[in-house]
This record gives sequence, structure tokens and C-alpha cells, in this order.
Amino acid sequence: MTIAAYTGTFDPITNGHTDVIRRAATMFDEVIVAVAESTSKNTLFGLEDRIAFAERALEGTANIRVLGYDGLTVSFMQAQGVAVMVRGVRTVKDFEYEMQLAQMNRHLAADVDTMMLAPAPEYGHVSSSLVREIAKYGGDVSALVHPSIAAALTEKFA
Repeated sequence: MTIAAYTGTFDPITNGHTDVIRRAATMFDEVIVAVAESTSKNTLFGLEDRIAFAERALEGTANIRVLGYDGLTVSFMQAQGVAVMVRGVRTVKDFEYEMQLAQMNRHLAADVDTMMLAPAPEYGHVSSSLVREIAKYGGDVSALVHPSIAAALTEKFA
């Protein structure tokens, strides 16, 4: 059984994230969506909310599990028996950053590989930070996130 994981703060999880995760779920026996506590980032939503958003956005896909974690990502991966870390890559800038992370993770845990997937073209411009910014100023994010997340963003910025 091959377990993969897609890690991030998911603040909030977007349709670009869910596209990559669902496609990864067709390639692996199980995909763990690993939601990072990430105390170094000033997240808009707390860990429990971000986990709940991911669970709602990914409902209906049987081989996806959502878990929160804190600490080194590779330590979490090894504890969960993860063989492959899936990363979404939209731009060359993303690729350079993800490549550096992949190499460091490989240095720390040689038994965990990284696979990079581009989102579908309609989500190539979507990022959590842009979604937050649009929502903050009252813009419509309904095509970018799950409806429950759009509602939560509207409420947060009301």
C-alpha cells in the first residue's frame, strides 16, 4: 500500500489544492492531507477550522484522510508511513521553492520522495493568499473555494 501526503497550511484550502489532491488520490492507495499548525505563519483560521474546511472540500473521496500536525514535515511523514509527498506547482517560482524543499526533505528523510503536480489550468492562478485578499475586500471567491469556505470567509471579514 502506497501512502502519499499533501502538506500545507491550507489557509484556506482552495479548489486548486483539491484538484491536485483528488488527482493524487487516483495515483495512490491513500492520500493524507496534512494540515500544518505552522506557528511561524499568521493564519486567518485556526488549525481545527482548516482541518474541517479540508474535510468538507474533499468529501466523497474515500481514500483521502485529513490530519493536523506540528513539527517537521518529514517526521510526520515517517510516523504516518508516507512514501511520497505530493506538492502543487503553479509557476516557475513555485517549482524553485518546492525543489529546494524536496531536496532538503530528501536530505532529512531519504525514504520520502516528492512528486510535483500542476493544478488544472483553471486553478493555476489561485492561491490561498489571493483568496484571503479578495475576500477581505468583499470580492467573490465562490469559484475559488468550497461554498462553506466562501461563507466562512465572508463571515470572517464582515
